[in-house]
Amino acid sequence: MSYEEKNAWVFGFIAPIGYLVYVVLVLTQAGERPLDEANYVGPMLGTILGAIVVGILGGIVVGMLSGKDAGKSDQRDKQINRFGEYIGSAFLVMGALGALVLAWFEVPHFWIANVLYLGFVLQAILSTIAKLVAYRRGLHQW
Repeated sequence: MSYEEKNAWVFGFIAPIGYLVYVVLVLTQAGERPLDEANYVGPMLGTILGAIVVGILGGIVVGMLSGKDAGKSDQRDKQINRFGEYIGSAFLVMGALGALVLAWFEVPHFWIANVLYLGFVLQAILSTIAKLVAYRRGLHQW
């Protein structure tokens, strides 16, 4: 397993777990109040920053365990990374468009921010899945 594939696995666990932590924090913090009145900024920033830190630490651990292959990527790794990012970008665009529509209708900031955050998380998850499938099954030759 290449260094890049190991990093994809690490990232594949971080994104959904970080989002799940965020959802639990917001839901428990909201209590009986309407959800759009919950303080979401702190938990969102905390889970985003936490995911970044855990991702960096995970990359360091993967690098230490990979030995001499750490940080090296070949043409296949680059193609798979590009493929995964192309696939995942669809959710990023959908999240941005969803947030734009919500802004047009002057929906509370809570929902706009959460649609954007969900778009980023779904992009990360779908991108990672596409990369891992490509590593296992190869890229389709057009």
